[in-house]
Amino acid sequence: MFAVYGLSGPIYHGTFEGLDQVAGVHRGTAVRPIAEQEPAPLFSAPAAQAVSAYRAMLRGDPDRGPLYHAYQIMQRQIVSLTSTDAVEHAWRVLLERRIHQAPVLDPGYRLVGIVSERDLLTVLNVEEGRVRDVLARQVSDVMTTPVVSADPITDIRRIAWVMLEYQVDGVPIVNDAQLLVGFVSRSDILRAIITDPPLSLWR
Repeated sequence: MFAVYGLSGPIYHGTFEGLDQVAGVHRGTAVRPIAEQEPAPLFSAPAAQAVSAYRAMLRGDPDRGPLYHAYQIMQRQIVSLTSTDAVEHAWRVLLERRIHQAPVLDPGYRLVGIVSERDLLTVLNVEEGRVRDVLARQVSDVMTTPVVSADPITDIRRIAWVMLEYQVDGVPIVNDAQLLVGFVSRSDILRAIITDPPLSLWR
């Protein structure tokens, strides 16, 4: 299950398919499964062989259910920012913690958005790793809101679809009490799919 949080609080709670109906959530270019895409003629035979080889090496039923949920792979030590933080402070936090984005909380610790390096660079001028010029702005002025979040028991394949469909690099994990309890990034997804047992990627 997914939820969308904005400045006024929860906007939506439901399935992945229902996210399309939420106003304000940016949707990227539609992504088609590999099986639906037509490969270039030169590579059609090797591509088919590769898929067949991958299917053959799987143990058991290749159409089995989800192998991982968000709570199994999410980062539990979350680096977050507040909506009232200065953008220069936010930049230094991302730089020091070596991360590319962070969830944003309001003064009541509720999720209201997400801010990335790209967002901050719209009001910062960085030269050789140092902030040279900065506009007097808060995180709330540049963050992305509303933001899509997921429940701890959400299948990570669904989370991967959200990342692709909505062009985000990470998804905050929020529990039933609307508390931020984790964060799933692209790196977390990649680490999960290289472990054993393998994921059913073509489902």
